[in-house]
Amino acid sequence: MTDAQMVQYVQVSATVLGLPVDEARAVRVAAHLQRTAAMAQLLDGLDMPPELELAEIYCPKQVTP
Repeated sequence: MTDAQMVQYVQVSATVLGLPVDEARAVRVAAHLQRTAAMAQLLDGLDMPPELELAEIYCPKQVTP
């Protein structure tokens, strides 16, 4: 995704969520989002067996009324 596409994605997402975002903030959010996506891509590329993954799976507790 190009820089312009990422900024547009942030702006459209903010609009859908009803969040006010000006151009400068959208650019900053887009930069952080691209950086986060790059880190996630590096981690996703690792071939790691499940027993080496430290994160537990979140299972919400059942709520009874």
